[in-house]
Amino acid sequence: MNKTLVTAIAAAVVGGAAVAAYQALPEREYAEIVAVEPLTEMVRLSGQVIDVRPITETQSGPREVCEERPVEYTEQPKDPNRIAGTAIGAVVGGLIGNQIGGGSGKKIATVAGAAGGAYAGRKIQGNRQEANAETVTRMETVCETITETREEIVGYDVTYQADGQTGTRRTSKQPGATISLGQREQVIGYDVTYRFRDQVATVRSETDPGAPGTRVPVEDGVVKLEHGG
Repeated sequence: MNKTLVTAIAAAVVGGAAVAAYQALPEREYAEIVAVEPLTEMVRLSGQVIDVRPITETQSGPREVCEERPVEYTEQPKDPNRIAGTAIGAVVGGLIGNQIGGGSGKKIATVAGAAGGAYAGRKIQGNRQEANAETVTRMETVCETITETREEIVGYDVTYQADGQTGTRRTSKQPGATISLGQREQVIGYDVTYRFRDQVATVRSETDPGAPGTRVPVEDGVVKLEHGG
């Protein structure tokens, strides 16, 4: 048999088998996305602090200042009312007055002597107390209110980095290594509604499957959302 003829027949057989095998493959099926709903949650944002500058203002107001100062006191005598001197003077004066005159005059002299002696005794005791008075010095805390002007920190200008961007924010308190930037919504997934063989179903996807109208392949009855086309 002619080799050329054999080769041609073999090629025809192989080609026919390949065509038959291709035709035997099932046609690839697709589902159509009809709706996409993003799923979100609130996440806290923070930035890395790279610079902090205090903001100051001039304040004026009262302030109490206290210090230890020596204070002198005169100690009170043991008999501040001078009772002893008065009594002794009255007795001595009465005795002296009793020796003067006679009769009713003697009584008058006694009374007058007692009164004069009491006064003299009180005076003498007072003079001695003043002469012998002791001055004592004690350290005491003495406070006074003064008005002063001073610089006070009222806030901080904070420069930070977040998501590759640099920003500045004013805060009332000095921040640490990071600064809170509040909250924002973040997409964490998608609820995808699709139509396949006149049936509508919804599945959840972690990635964006595309806009409604996008066709996605179906393999073994499972929608392959990551391969939209």
